[in-house]
Amino acid sequence: MSESKPLPFRARAIGPEELKALAHPLRMAMYDYLSEHGSATASQLGRHLGESSGQTSYHLRQLEKHGFVEDDPAHERGRDRWWRTVGYSLDGRDMLRDPRTADAAKALLQGVVADRAQVLQRWLTTGDTPEWEAASLNDRTTADLTLEEMQEVVLAVQEVVDGAVKRAKERKAAGETEGRRRVRIYVDALPLPLDDDA
Repeated sequence: MSESKPLPFRARAIGPEELKALAHPLRMAMYDYLSEHGSATASQLGRHLGESSGQTSYHLRQLEKHGFVEDDPAHERGRDRWWRTVGYSLDGRDMLRDPRTADAAKALLQGVVADRAQVLQRWLTTGDTPEWEAASLNDRTTADLTLEEMQEVVLAVQEVVDGAVKRAKERKAAGETEGRRRVRIYVDALPLPLDDDA
């Protein structure tokens, strides 16, 4: 039986200590907001989440300590500090099996699933301009694959997404900002449960 290979495009893997730091309801909500909006200040986060800026400042510092947020270089650091997210990856299945991290991993992964459902529901009900709607994709494919074939698909999709995002970041940094907006890209490749009746 083949073993799963690590993906070369994955963001920094987090361990149990970082997981526990992130798996706090307010910190997860702050990370989600920053991810969706690009960056924000502690005051903006406080207003959006109904918390004091003192609370959000404290939790931002904790997120920074564990490598989840950093200063946004697009904003000069003045009176208000602007924060942006730093990507991470999580081996959720292993952490769900470990009694020391199971609760935190479950909370974090449930938050990820809930956030995705909320974003997709908003996309479904809100609509957008015809151009952005035509460029959007909501699709699924189900196939019988071997482990190696699934890994091939995952690697190819990851390579395309990472390459396109990297090139877009380079163009934005070079001053090409016209027509840009935040876009969320979801990619799942999940084995379906084995059918015991087959």
